[in-house]
Amino acid sequence: MAATYEPKNILITGAAGFIASHVCNRLIRNHSNYKIVVLDKLDYCSNLKNLLPSKSSPNFKFVKGDIGSADLVNFILLSESIDTIMHFAAQTHVDNSFGNSFEFTKNNIYGTHVLLEACKVTGQIKRFIHVSTDEVYGETDEDAVVGNHEASQLLPTNPYSATKAGAEMLVMAYGRSYGLPVITTRGNNVYGPNQFPEKMIPKFILLAMKGQPLPIHGDGSNVRSYLYCEDVAEAFEVVLHRGEVGHVYNIGTLKERRVIDVAKEICQLFSLNPDTHIKLVENRPFNDQRYFLDDQKLKSLGWFERTSWEEGLKKTMEWYVNNPDWWGDVSGALLPHPKMLMVPGIERKFDGPDISNSDSSFVVNNSNQSHMIVPTPKNNPSIQKPALKFLIYGRTGWIGGLLGKICEKQGIPFEYGRGRLQERSQILADIQTVKPTHVFNAAGVTGRPNVDWCETHKPETIRTNVVGTLTLADVCREHNLLMMNYATGCIFEFDAAHPLGSGIGFKEEDKPNFTGSFYSKTKAMVEELLREYDNVCTLRVRMPISSDLSNPRNFITKISRYNKVVDIPNSMTILDELLPISVEMAKRNCRGIWNFTNPGVVSHNEILEMYKNYIDPNFKWVNFTLEEQAKVIVAPRSNNELDASKLKKEFPELLPIKDSLIKYVFEPNKKTSAGGVSK
Repeated sequence: MAATYEPKNILITGAAGFIASHVCNRLIRNHSNYKIVVLDKLDYCSNLKNLLPSKSSPNFKFVKGDIGSADLVNFILLSESIDTIMHFAAQTHVDNSFGNSFEFTKNNIYGTHVLLEACKVTGQIKRFIHVSTDEVYGETDEDAVVGNHEASQLLPTNPYSATKAGAEMLVMAYGRSYGLPVITTRGNNVYGPNQFPEKMIPKFILLAMKGQPLPIHGDGSNVRSYLYCEDVAEAFEVVLHRGEVGHVYNIGTLKERRVIDVAKEICQLFSLNPDTHIKLVENRPFNDQRYFLDDQKLKSLGWFERTSWEEGLKKTMEWYVNNPDWWGDVSGALLPHPKMLMVPGIERKFDGPDISNSDSSFVVNNSNQSHMIVPTPKNNPSIQKPALKFLIYGRTGWIGGLLGKICEKQGIPFEYGRGRLQERSQILADIQTVKPTHVFNAAGVTGRPNVDWCETHKPETIRTNVVGTLTLADVCREHNLLMMNYATGCIFEFDAAHPLGSGIGFKEEDKPNFTGSFYSKTKAMVEELLREYDNVCTLRVRMPISSDLSNPRNFITKISRYNKVVDIPNSMTILDELLPISVEMAKRNCRGIWNFTNPGVVSHNEILEMYKNYIDPNFKWVNFTLEEQAKVIVAPRSNNELDASKLKKEFPELLPIKDSLIKYVFEPNKKTSAGGVSK
């Protein structure tokens, strides 16, 4: 752990806002030797009253201004001898980002860039703490047992989170290029006193105080993690003093709550009937289902969550009851889908009808992203119950997402499972609610960013890959349901009976012989146990490839970005061809184990040569040996050929691997990109 850092003169941007005001007040309260300068343009969600505890302190100074003003920022840094910046200022409300996306780019990216450049020019900054969000990671898999850690890939899904991710890239670049001492934080949802009521918890509290309906976007199944504001302020105090330069810290909690459950608890606090005071409204665009963080790194610095949910919610409710007019007229913010006028230099107003005397503006939700059921005509007694209905696990995964698209294209009704695979009661609830004819399991732990992760997270890997899969299979058997299980062929390696280059592939009845990685061990273990279940169809996928060359999970995308690659022939799975076949296999009631690959093998070099010919004529790559590869990976990788003759016999139209690559991957990309697609 780095030595404790002691700042002298701190600039806090956006400190008249919610989280930063609590941080500012805490630092003023606990560190009288620090000078705190606040820079805030007093946007619609800012309020100088948030800083009342600090106002009378001799070591506090407020400057009204915009972080986008380079002259002002440079002047403050020099005149106040700033050595530390805590950068909170940002546009943060996701709903607004869809209608005011350029304002988010201006504030979140350009404003951050101005600050960074000022730090570079003045050359006096010893800490630059950039405040980001958990949303930069994108959705977390619903069945994930471990949250996103600080090295996880950033996959933002909305304009707000995209601008925050962009700002992070600038911060990282200035840290690397100019040696700026940067630290980044990514936090879960925060709640507590002083929060502007565009956010869900204060909005619901204010509506409940008036006895008005609480609007839920979609069906309320979205899951969020909530931290009380004082705990978060303490987290920033810890990061300021003990955080290491160049590092990222998640500020999170492992305790999660569904949105609809939060609404019910607020109703209970005000003795309201949830059945009459909770209204489902139209979902907002791209309403991510779940954000889940791994918080171990911050805990290693000595921070921990102090405030229980029950205590924090009660404190928050009491504060709003005692300060009902803190924000003035916020009727527009209490709309189900508020739209802010965010034009600099004018008084902020709200655009939309007032719902104070009517709940007529609520629209009952008839379509949401969790339930992607293909609609059937209404009021037609001749319409019978559909012959097929799929329950799919792994909604946010690659294969699970593609399965949904296939079902939509084929007109097959389906829903994504919400339960955790290892929780039997949750799976039972899914099956009883959905009443599926087939269950598809595309969920599992493969590791982030690769299978090496599993070597240090063995209990989590077992919990999902073994316990979860077996639990789902068992529940499906109890309900006479066929379970289509996407497994892996990475449980074999070339041996004396199956030599490299011989064309002799492993068959479905062969026992796994590769134990080099813990991931493969768990998959081999569960495959063997699943042989005892006659209601399971196990599909051994290998090195999956799709026509989406921008997908980071795509095998082609991976190796085209590697500095060096090995060159070994392997069996592989072309998802564009084989996933529709798996749907057909469900219709045909196929069971047992299947090598789910295209016939034949293809090497890394052969794929990259195709990539060069079809996509990027200037592409180059370098090979290295398995021995050299072993020095840069933790766990060995499986290399093998699977015998796909059983699948070929069932589906004679199945193409050999190289033909399938050309037809489904390279030709479509060549035709649609007119000169190649960018990597």
